[in-house]
Amino acid sequence: MAALGIAAVLMAGEAALAQSDPLPAWNDTAPKMAIMDFVRKVTTANSPDFVPEPERIAVFDNDGTLWTEHPIYVQLAFMLDRVKAGAASHPEWKDTQPFKAALEGDMKSLAATGEKGLMELLMTTHAGMTTDEFSAIVTDWIATARDPRFNKPYTELVYQPMVELLAYLRANGFKTFIVSGGGIEFMRPWTEKVYGVPPEQVVGSSIKTEFEMRDGSPVLMRLPQVDFVDDKAGKPVGINQHIGRRPIAAFGNSDGDLEMLQYTTVGDKARFGLIVHHTDAEREYSYDRDTEFGRLDKALDAASVNQWTVVDMKADWKQIFPEK
Repeated sequence: MAALGIAAVLMAGEAALAQSDPLPAWNDTAPKMAIMDFVRKVTTANSPDFVPEPERIAVFDNDGTLWTEHPIYVQLAFMLDRVKAGAASHPEWKDTQPFKAALEGDMKSLAATGEKGLMELLMTTHAGMTTDEFSAIVTDWIATARDPRFNKPYTELVYQPMVELLAYLRANGFKTFIVSGGGIEFMRPWTEKVYGVPPEQVVGSSIKTEFEMRDGSPVLMRLPQVDFVDDKAGKPVGINQHIGRRPIAAFGNSDGDLEMLQYTTVGDKARFGLIVHHTDAEREYSYDRDTEFGRLDKALDAASVNQWTVVDMKADWKQIFPEK
């Protein structure tokens, strides 16, 4: 999405707050009412559930919660494009896994290489450069890459109801953070423009970096070593390390968010957990327990036990993506 288009989406979200309905892309169903009731309780000064502003922390998963994650994760699409871009300099890749599968778009064979194969792709495409160089590569790619089904930039495939929700929470004194299994430095170059979430409020997986003087200038070099995986049980750890406060609201869509939801919603204060359930094959995708990307199984079962709100995308959202 062009800068003006992205700005328009964010402005539309903020403008919605001035209307009688702060969440116009949501249908008037139970999830919307639950969100608004929670916000009223924690922001009303004489309410027994009142929460002071510094403690109003809300955390959001990214893939499948704020933007689309099918047919593959966006960062995986980035990795595949990076392999194709480097193939001319590495003729051996055409006969070597996992690069052969990446070049041929063979997701079944790529999946068969397991975590080891994906880590090899990650290190090859994400390391061996400075943090500034990597940020520039991501910025250029996110501006030009297109989703194969919708033929739109990935930044146009953010969920309008969630963009409105981010703006609604911030207008009510919340600080909004992204807590994702995706790469922290893959997300930071564009999240502020797209979601209004600045880079210092992004928590994600990371590889190790090392300080180095290059031609008299200080740089951070990205090394081919995993530093931290911000997924599943790693999410509460990442929240503690980067945020330093236990959130009072958490939003996710998959089993990778289960521990974050558990960590957020246990306590004596008013707390809120929400799961985005992908049920709309016509406007987006329909999947839950049987998928390689964004599996929702244990967390879906836990939702009823823990009284988390479950959003049925088909029934609860008037629109999925921003309208240009």
